[in-house]
Amino acid sequence: MTSAPPPNPNLPDPGDIRRALERSSRGPLKPKELSRDLGVEKRDYRDFKTLLRSLETKGELYRIKGNRYAVPEKINLVVGPLRVTKKGDAFVRSERDREDQVFVPSSDQATAMDGDRVAVRIESRPRGRAPVGSVVKVLERARPTVVGVFHQNRNFGFVKPLDNRVFRDILIPGGSEGEAQDGEVVVVRISQYGDRRLNASGAIERVLGPIDDPGVDVLAVLHGHGLPDRFPDAVEAAAEKAAERIRTPGERVDRRNLHVVAIDPADAKDHDDALSVEALENGTWEVGVHIADVSHFVEEGSELDLEARYRGTSVYLVDQVVPMLPHGLSSDLCSLKEGEDRLAFSLFVKLDEQSRVQSHRFERSWIRCRRALDYESVQEVLEERASVDQATDEAVRLLDRLARNLRTKRRERGSLDFDLPEARVVLDDEGVPIDIRKRVQLDSHRLIEDFMILANEVVAREAERRRIPIPYRVHEAPSEDRIEELGRFLASIGQALPRGKLRPGSLQAVLDRTEGRPEGPLVSGVILKAMARARYDVENVGHFGLASRAYAHFTSPIRRYPDLHLHRVIGKTLVDGESVPERWDDEELVEICERSSERERLAQKAEWDSIALKKIEFMTNHLGEEFSGTISGVTSFGFFVLLDRYFVEGLVHVRTLDDDYYSFISEAHALVGDRNRRRYRLADPVRVRVVRANKEEREIDFMLVDGPG
Repeated sequence: MTSAPPPNPNLPDPGDIRRALERSSRGPLKPKELSRDLGVEKRDYRDFKTLLRSLETKGELYRIKGNRYAVPEKINLVVGPLRVTKKGDAFVRSERDREDQVFVPSSDQATAMDGDRVAVRIESRPRGRAPVGSVVKVLERARPTVVGVFHQNRNFGFVKPLDNRVFRDILIPGGSEGEAQDGEVVVVRISQYGDRRLNASGAIERVLGPIDDPGVDVLAVLHGHGLPDRFPDAVEAAAEKAAERIRTPGERVDRRNLHVVAIDPADAKDHDDALSVEALENGTWEVGVHIADVSHFVEEGSELDLEARYRGTSVYLVDQVVPMLPHGLSSDLCSLKEGEDRLAFSLFVKLDEQSRVQSHRFERSWIRCRRALDYESVQEVLEERASVDQATDEAVRLLDRLARNLRTKRRERGSLDFDLPEARVVLDDEGVPIDIRKRVQLDSHRLIEDFMILANEVVAREAERRRIPIPYRVHEAPSEDRIEELGRFLASIGQALPRGKLRPGSLQAVLDRTEGRPEGPLVSGVILKAMARARYDVENVGHFGLASRAYAHFTSPIRRYPDLHLHRVIGKTLVDGESVPERWDDEELVEICERSSERERLAQKAEWDSIALKKIEFMTNHLGEEFSGTISGVTSFGFFVLLDRYFVEGLVHVRTLDDDYYSFISEAHALVGDRNRRRYRLADPVRVRVVRANKEEREIDFMLVDGPG
């Protein structure tokens, strides 16, 4: 294998090439014209053309007819990843300017799939809405394989994708089906992506099994999202070697005398944060936020580090965890276990009685967790229904009091407090779902959340003050078109947004006014949908949802790569007193932010998919049964019902309402009969029968049994 030739030092910088094309008064330029403008020598011209083709492949430049090059933005093109919605339409956010987002209808996506990096031509600019465009080129494919259900015809087969954002079936030519049988879940490797008229085609690479077999649904999620099901042997070996670093802990402060308490879910596989609190003089308190010192074990550039950076985050599926780090570290040496000496990165924050920050300091420390508790047991202590031991009881009650002050202060500055219900899937020993419950938000959950937010803000503000380059956790305000859309919706239910610049406190006021009312859940969902997606960025633009001027992720280095990188930076600068290495700035940091944001998005989708599939599996055991429920959403094609007994939602399709023709009245959020004027509105109580639960379609259908008269 020959190595690539070294780059030609005589060639212009890619930035200079872009600027030359941006300034060109002659429009797009041929390579010869561009080389003359940039002073490229004749002997370097071949290398220059190679560089242009490389920049074209990356989407930095675009080549039009006549072999002329242009900067995409100058010829009405936007380059970025395609994000397909459940309805089939998509959005592309510009890589150059994150404010630019283009709407791409499903009919104008060519052969592009969700996640593909594409060039989009802007076709129109509707007033008050995002520009509308069409895909003109796929620059980079996101998915070489697709998971779906195989169906066999006489002469050929096809795979119906399980991912509802891949809308076209994939053809399987005769002889390419391998050992797949009709109805089995398979992994198909795409060989041809087709065109506007012709479907993609490929060959079956792996058979996962019948869709209703236990465990096949989770396998489908793993393969469908390209999640690794094991660590490479070299990474496992590196983890074993890294474990030996416990014998050389480096210079540390011994804090094993502190009463440290960890609070996590009862089924937690890793414990990367814990708290302590001590009384100081003058009515102040010192809270210790102790985070597992993962950076001590995972050295920069090592096999472990590269694998963690590739994965970006741990993924929590219903019945298993796909960890960012091998289990020997994530659930053992780096986990703050009860009674075990552990290496920690500790942030000590001095608070007054109102929980105002007086000072803070960082330490590399030794700690020993006195108690590892679950949320339920801590809640019992807070409600004085149970006791752990006197020292622990006093600590958690004091921490709760300080946390409540922190929460109040955040609310006063305008922080949003969404309390959207989540599903908790209960499995038996075989991994079969036996219950779907609503996850309850306890005060003990909030206690931990409040101190983690405090720690993340303290770190981010210190980095900003000292101009230390870190991956900030940013959350931008909603775009203007989303604010307008939200305003129209709120007006339809008698609510209003104040004029002028939107602030998070204004949205929280709406949430407070509608809390406990029938439209409350819908309002929360619509406001959440209007929000931008939180992400990582080198630029600190603040966190809109938390009303925070600076925020970062510091508290979960076992399961998030940005936290691991941040520990390295803070340790180097604020503990060791050294400067930031050049390699941790600029391009390196940008790549970490972009990669981590992308992997987080993928992990969230995989987690949601695993829950959705388990809900469907659960409801297949209740076909024909009747349940009481509440209308949770109304659309033109029917209404959704959330069951009272189980935290499961299904659709009553409008075509099954056969007593009349029904029209959707959007401003009333209701379906209304044309003749009988019967209304099915948001929050109406109904009784339904389960008639269909289909994993392949990922749908649960109900039939109305009784409802409003």
